[in-house]
Amino acid sequence: MFTKFFYTCKAKGLRITMSEWLTLQQALDQGMAGSSLTQFYYLARAILVKSETDFDKFDMAFEECFKGVKTENEVSKQMLRWLDKSDMEEMAHEEARRYLNEGEDLQIDKDDVEEKFKQRLKDQDSEHNGGSYWIGTMGKTSFGNTGGNVGGVRVGGKTGFQSAFAVVGARKYRDFRDDRVIDNRQFQLAFRRLRQFSTKLDIPKTELDIPGTVDKTCNNGGCLQIVMEKPRKNSVKLLLLFDSGGTMIPYSELMNDLFQAVNKSNHFKDVKCYYFHNCIYSKLYKTPECENGEWVDTEWVFRNLDSDYKVIIVGDAAMAPEELYSTTGNYRGPNGGLCGYDWLKLMKRHYKKIIWMNPKMAPGRAPWREAETAIGELLPMYKLTVDGLNQGMIKLMTNKL
Repeated sequence: MFTKFFYTCKAKGLRITMSEWLTLQQALDQGMAGSSLTQFYYLARAILVKSETDFDKFDMAFEECFKGVKTENEVSKQMLRWLDKSDMEEMAHEEARRYLNEGEDLQIDKDDVEEKFKQRLKDQDSEHNGGSYWIGTMGKTSFGNTGGNVGGVRVGGKTGFQSAFAVVGARKYRDFRDDRVIDNRQFQLAFRRLRQFSTKLDIPKTELDIPGTVDKTCNNGGCLQIVMEKPRKNSVKLLLLFDSGGTMIPYSELMNDLFQAVNKSNHFKDVKCYYFHNCIYSKLYKTPECENGEWVDTEWVFRNLDSDYKVIIVGDAAMAPEELYSTTGNYRGPNGGLCGYDWLKLMKRHYKKIIWMNPKMAPGRAPWREAETAIGELLPMYKLTVDGLNQGMIKLMTNKL
């Protein structure tokens, strides 16, 4: 079992060194986990997991290896299916509010609730909704989800009123992973990683390095030897181009958060932002509504934003082939005599550091997404995940073209 756990962790993507694995064995030899599976879980996680982005991988590996070890609070898959009301979540929460308004402010006995929960797990053999006794949904029971009870044990589902003192049957760290599409909670992590790449890697050394000059001069027998360093002020300039409307509507809030996060950061000397629909043509829009007339010429951008700008294009690359290849494929505005693919080639020719971030990039470039495949072959394309953004920043900030 112990060896299987090691290989399962590795299979889930955890980077575990032999030194860390031996440290865990030594900790077990010293009795630091006792005979408790829970203690072993926290001990192993503390030693083997280096980042919160790997907590979910560790939990899945632990569940896979030790799912046969019964615990008194174990929730069956059948129970979780009974409690899954994701298709009627809004109605469930409305029902829960009604119970909350009718309810009384009672003192919660945590130990009593936990004992009753253990007993219900043993006795319950069917689905229950709207009641006050069994593990269920939309009722006043202390066990389940989307109910109107204050306090208790949430089982599965999503938090509604954030009053549960315990949660079981949920992957708590799913949103911490670095291979998921970025959401609101992950932007802080994404930009924490991004900071290390806003360090002027390709900026000339134009400022006098006084300590370095003194050191070099002393080592040179007193003969002055000037040492220069890169300026401390960040001179990175960023051009953001957002796909807006159509298939990007589900990502509108995400795009707004990204726009706000970049503008509020102090990692860049200048940030410019424009919008397009599906593909870049002869006009770039000033607002996400992409209304006719509210635009600038793409060629004006070329003339006024020099090639030193790093360019991040954010879009799902989901468009009909004619929108990419036809000189009349832009049904919302002028093409400027060129097809979208040619405009993208001009972007690449003018801006040497350019990447495309895709919130729903098809794995292995699905053949039915012809435009995505073509654009991915023209421009470096990364999935809009924490890890993908990390890779994209490396591509933008290194000296290699």
